[in-house]
Amino acid sequence: MTRPVIADSVTLEPDDVRILRALQIDPRVGFATVATVLGLSEPTVARRYRRMRRAGAIRVVGVVDPGALGQSRWMVRLRCRPGSATAIAEALAQRDDVGWVALGAAGSEVTCAVRSRSQEQRDDLLGRRLPRTAAVLDLQASVLLRQFIGGRGHYWAALAGTLTPEQESALGGGGRPFTERPVVRDAPSQLGEADEKLLAALAADGRASLVDLAAAAGLTPGRASRRLHALLSGGVVHIDVEIAPMALGYRARANLWLRVHPAEIKTVGRAMAQMPEVGFAAAVSGPYNLHAVVHCHDLDRLFEFTTDRVGTLPGVEGLETSPVLRQVKQAGTRVDGDRLGS
Repeated sequence: MTRPVIADSVTLEPDDVRILRALQIDPRVGFATVATVLGLSEPTVARRYRRMRRAGAIRVVGVVDPGALGQSRWMVRLRCRPGSATAIAEALAQRDDVGWVALGAAGSEVTCAVRSRSQEQRDDLLGRRLPRTAAVLDLQASVLLRQFIGGRGHYWAALAGTLTPEQESALGGGGRPFTERPVVRDAPSQLGEADEKLLAALAADGRASLVDLAAAAGLTPGRASRRLHALLSGGVVHIDVEIAPMALGYRARANLWLRVHPAEIKTVGRAMAQMPEVGFAAAVSGPYNLHAVVHCHDLDRLFEFTTDRVGTLPGVEGLETSPVLRQVKQAGTRVDGDRLGS
């Protein structure tokens, strides 16, 4: 693997990339375990991780799934007046219930993922605030119907092959394939005050120690450990390893909006879930019934990917490719240029 460069000429060494892969497999794994599996010293692993985090190459965060709480998720496209999209994107990125914000269409379109945890919060944003914004010319909101890949334990396949099968197995890999399930649960989970505090602490640092989580939630470490396990196993939260794509040499990111024959949506979604370039794919409502987020090394490879691999899938009747001009927020993490915020 070549040594890709992120902002400010911070170079990722091969051992850095191996550590990234280890964290993908188990985001909360101890540095001592990573050191043993990779044949490094524990101080070396800790130092490299902290360096990558300071450089904005990686951030580990806890992401709440509103579907586990009985709420739907939405993808929203806003067509804006010239010169206004950046301000709208920045305002949306300030909201806790907006987890992904991107500028596209030469800066005149904003795409965002809305994951409100209450119907009132969602209705306020989609039904009142955005439609009444004078700079918004058009609003298209699509509800997620079925998620094929992304979040909930999935790790971006761009780093597949970085570690040996034996190393991945030692870290717990190979036994956690992404499984489809309803976007909204029939029996929503109920959260207590301590759970909310614990989730807030994970949102700030998905690798926070049990001692720190217990202190934040007002629990004993043992109780915090049990609540964390319950929240993770119940799908209320997943620990997401956010990696700046530029750190791995991926300079072309795009939203794909596909029009697929209804009988082929599952087949196409599952096929795209196996493609390393695809970080997220879901069936959605609206004229484009499948949405995906993809990462390619450059625009030429994006063209080849969409024409030769996605466009040829049986059932694909139409495809709109919307290159991302600027990522403002991803998975709840603010993005500054090519860096992930703290």
